[in-house]
Amino acid sequence: MRVGLYPGSFDPVTLGHVDIVRRAGKLVDRLVIAVGAHHGKNPLFSAEERVSLARQVLEPVAGEFGLDLSVTTYDSLTVDAAKAAKAVVVFRGLRDAGDFDYEMQMAGMNATLAPEIETVFLASSPGTRHIAATLVRQIAAMGGDVAGFVPPVVAAALQRKFTP
Repeated sequence: MRVGLYPGSFDPVTLGHVDIVRRAGKLVDRLVIAVGAHHGKNPLFSAEERVSLARQVLEPVAGEFGLDLSVTTYDSLTVDAAKAAKAVVVFRGLRDAGDFDYEMQMAGMNATLAPEIETVFLASSPGTRHIAATLVRQIAAMGGDVAGFVPPVVAAALQRKFTP
């Protein structure tokens, strides 16, 4: 069984994440969504909320084509999370050249730390390339409509976060 790891903050899960899961899922038998729970960051959603939203959104997507998918948290190095999941590949989505530069550095560091784990870059599909979770949070905080960027359950969760 080929296992892949898709790490990220998922704060919140966007349609871009859904796109990467659909495409990564064609390349592995099992995909582990690894929600980063790093203590130095201050996410909008707690780790538990991000895991719950990821499960609600991504499990049905995986079910569409029989992908074995699980969602977990991690607060270690990504390569250590990959080893714990028995992953042979780490998937990273790329939206633009800025992502590419950063991700290439990370892939190089990860390859030095764990040469047995490959990093695979998936270019974002044209329809999701512009979506960034940071921008989604900003739009939601200002009362904007995020329906074109996130699944409905996430839009509702964002609305609850920003409604007094």
